[in-house]
Amino acid sequence: MRLCVIGTGYVGLVAGTCLADMGNTVICIDNNQDKIEKLQNGIIPIYEPGLEELIKTNVKEKRLFFSTDLAAAVKDSSVCFIAVATPQDIDGSCNLDAVITVAQEIAKNINEYKVIVNKSTVPVGTADRLSKIIKEKTNIPFDVVSNPEFLKQGAAIDDFLSPDRVIIGSDSEKASKIMSDIYSPYFKTSNRIIFMDVKSAEMTKYVANAFLATKISFINEMANICEKVGADIEKVRTGISTDKRIGDKFLFPGIGFGGSCFPKDVSALISVAKVNNTGSNLLEAVKEININQRKLFVEKILKYYNHNVSNKTFAIWGLSFKPKTNDMREAPSIDIINSLLQQGTKIKAYDPQAIENAKLIFGNKIEYANSAYETIENTDALILLTEWNEFRKPDFDKLKKNLKDQIIFDGRNQYNKSKLNSLGIKYINIG
Repeated sequence: MRLCVIGTGYVGLVAGTCLADMGNTVICIDNNQDKIEKLQNGIIPIYEPGLEELIKTNVKEKRLFFSTDLAAAVKDSSVCFIAVATPQDIDGSCNLDAVITVAQEIAKNINEYKVIVNKSTVPVGTADRLSKIIKEKTNIPFDVVSNPEFLKQGAAIDDFLSPDRVIIGSDSEKASKIMSDIYSPYFKTSNRIIFMDVKSAEMTKYVANAFLATKISFINEMANICEKVGADIEKVRTGISTDKRIGDKFLFPGIGFGGSCFPKDVSALISVAKVNNTGSNLLEAVKEININQRKLFVEKILKYYNHNVSNKTFAIWGLSFKPKTNDMREAPSIDIINSLLQQGTKIKAYDPQAIENAKLIFGNKIEYANSAYETIENTDALILLTEWNEFRKPDFDKLKKNLKDQIIFDGRNQYNKSKLNSLGIKYINIG
């Protein structure tokens, strides 16, 4: 099948590549000429395990192409996937400008029946809005389908090629059949394509992300209570997560969630609730707890030093919002580092993949190291912010020797407190 994917951001690039890997001919479109030229030359703009190799393979096999010519791609494709950014507006609502622009361009260039698939995260009613826009410009038949993505950064290739489920929101039997043909090869043993009406599909993405964000804020609030009463959140977490009704996913205390999805989608759902005059107390609390979690972590550091850190140099391990990505969007590290800089501290940071993106945010305000152990040289304390695998079992003797104050502030609860204390390393974590 001939497909086009409009937008070569995280979702579009992964989706387009994986769709090509199943034998489709896919052309990925972007209005950023520089990005397209780099992709054509094998330069990948994001870090995602396995993505670069998969792109090169499918380009070599002439199944995957990159272009800025949206008009030609629309005319040459039977299915058009919209995967452009839907950033958060000042009021927390979802900005649909890019999605609407793409719909208008599709309407200008549609030459035969098309299935127009929205993979961008959009509020309920967007498909109806796009249909109206396109119908105003053409009489050629088409269907708009909602197909939200559920990719986890760091595991996106596996998520797309072996999905838990695929959500298809469609009010057209013809479009549903075409979407089934596209996704059925991804299910070898069982069919996990879930069909529903368009509005329910649009809502499903927001609800899924809001629920996962709620789990994170819940366990963080429980961790804060544990600290006050003298309980150990790690033991409590084990106690509740072994209950099959609860499970252990997204129940790890820390410095809160970040990234391009959870913060934006929680805010967007709050906005949707307000517009429709219904309550969003729980979601507003989820958002507030998440922001406060970063402030509380900084307060732990300041409290240890009696709020006198102006002469301190801190080593930071981890900058990206989660491991296995170079994504710095809404990363907790940004707020934490900026707060410490305001206190007059010096920061020396290392991340396996996110250094270049971090430079765009911090510039020369902080120092950047080339390795984890280079980071701790001539520093007072270590602050762990992202739980990359290479940070999980460090040489604690080397840490003790290099850290002047021999203390680790762990925002991800990676280490064993008793073990570190026995080694003479002070350890402050969450909960």
